[in-house]
Amino acid sequence: MSAPWFRYYEEGVPQSIDYPDVSLPDLLDKAADETPDKIALRFFVNPSLPPATMTYGALREATRRFATALDGLGVKQNDRVAIMLPNSIQYVIAFYGALRLGAIVVNTNPLYVAREMKHQFADSGAETVVLLNSFFPRLEEIWQDTPVKRAIVVDIAAPFAWPFRTLIRFVQKRHGEYFKPPRRPDVLDFDALIDRYPPLPPTVKINSDDVCLFQYTGGTTGVPKAAMLTHLNLVANAMQIASWFTKAEPQHEVLMAAIPFFHVYGMTTCMIYGLYQSFEIVLVPRPRPVDIVMKLLQKTRSTVFPGVPTLYTAINNHPDVQKYDLSSVKACLSGAAPLPVEVQQTFERLTGGRLVEGYGLTEAAPVTHCNPLFGTRKEGSIGIPMPDVEARIVDLETGEDRPAGEDGELVVRGPQVMKGYWNRPEETAETIRDGWLFTGDMAKMDEDGFFYIVDRKKDIIIASGFNVLPREIEEVLYQHPKVREAVVAGIPDPYRGETPKAYIVLKEGETATPDEILEFCRKNLAAYKVPTAVEFRDDLPKTMVGKILRRVLVEEELKKLEQQQRDGGE
Repeated sequence: MSAPWFRYYEEGVPQSIDYPDVSLPDLLDKAADETPDKIALRFFVNPSLPPATMTYGALREATRRFATALDGLGVKQNDRVAIMLPNSIQYVIAFYGALRLGAIVVNTNPLYVAREMKHQFADSGAETVVLLNSFFPRLEEIWQDTPVKRAIVVDIAAPFAWPFRTLIRFVQKRHGEYFKPPRRPDVLDFDALIDRYPPLPPTVKINSDDVCLFQYTGGTTGVPKAAMLTHLNLVANAMQIASWFTKAEPQHEVLMAAIPFFHVYGMTTCMIYGLYQSFEIVLVPRPRPVDIVMKLLQKTRSTVFPGVPTLYTAINNHPDVQKYDLSSVKACLSGAAPLPVEVQQTFERLTGGRLVEGYGLTEAAPVTHCNPLFGTRKEGSIGIPMPDVEARIVDLETGEDRPAGEDGELVVRGPQVMKGYWNRPEETAETIRDGWLFTGDMAKMDEDGFFYIVDRKKDIIIASGFNVLPREIEEVLYQHPKVREAVVAGIPDPYRGETPKAYIVLKEGETATPDEILEFCRKNLAAYKVPTAVEFRDDLPKTMVGKILRRVLVEEELKKLEQQQRDGGE
């Protein structure tokens, strides 16, 4: 394959990689063989308390014990095991332990309410659920309406030494975050299982193209559906990321895992990539307030820090950021949402590290593009395709390739692209055509092979016949010196059909008027792109990983409109 972006690959980045025919547990075993006594996981529930730690050798043994326990409970190859946990030692053990049996992990958001859990467990066919003790009452509400046969309950304080274990439980109880599940044959204790079973799981033949993960997606745009990701998908993406981080030293870096593993971005860029490279991984179950992350960055001297724009924004705008020594940070990959240029530049000034925007999606395990860390990068660009990733911009109507500089839909092909959606053949056929994954994102490619996301197809605002791209307006808003966060959504308008509305969170201590913001937009945007309304808010609705939920804002506007219509008709 010849592509214009290859000439922008940093020295040492290969155009193609030879992917071994292995499973994810095989990669963990390799790390444990090479560095059995090295700390793999350093787990903090509070920066002021000593962490719980686990070496690579101990982690391998624990995953083997958990696999043996699952086998003893009747879990077989291809059975679904749902994991509903924050970042923790227990999450890593459960994930790799389930995969050792050839089971399929169902990643489940800990913030899900009972209704959402019911849909996911029923849709996936999960018979085993590993969850935090405080989440158990939610499972109990819907247990009878799902295929679930057993719950394995986790006490997040268990890995910590006394007296800190007792202190953590005391604090949990005081905040209503501790629940003691009932004693029943179908409710089991995670730590008791690991203690009871030996590290002797049955030998199971696992192929690299076997599905190992159901990762639900579409929650921000519709009913969640499971992307079926294979061992190869995830191994390949970890190896692609490793090849991209040319200056990262295997076995020597400290990786800050402040984004959740139940989201595919955090799972791949933090847990899988980190363990593949034999890094020390700092586990943060709750990254808010952002002071927690800054304290741990300083305390652990973390060097690799994958994150999301809202996390970097929060650090940039923290009133005490200058009091923290963040100079250990070398490399940061920002994903899950567009990275404003101002956020990137400010964070690099504060830390001296490199922060680059990448791009991916759940269906691609997830990373497909990234700006070079130390080479050429372009403002506003998601970068260039990673090794073995092909990417094109195609016409929405004809499917033909668009020339450089012209907008169209981004389509990608590579070893990390999913097998399809679980039990949704029609949606799979619509999304994957001739091996190409149609991302649903509007983009363009310049003559050098750098890609730029213009917007999601579903987010384009059609105002008086003009296509208005929310991201273009948001980039302008982020340039305003008083704006901390901004998002633009299309709301119904009786004259224009749709019109852009800006939702803004101001920096601490700042005040502004809608007219001030609109005047700034008029100076930087064509008239038809200027928002017709501005709403100031204390915060914006976000997913757990920090992606702003534009859909929620649109739904709020629709409800307001319905109420106005009802009031007008009375």
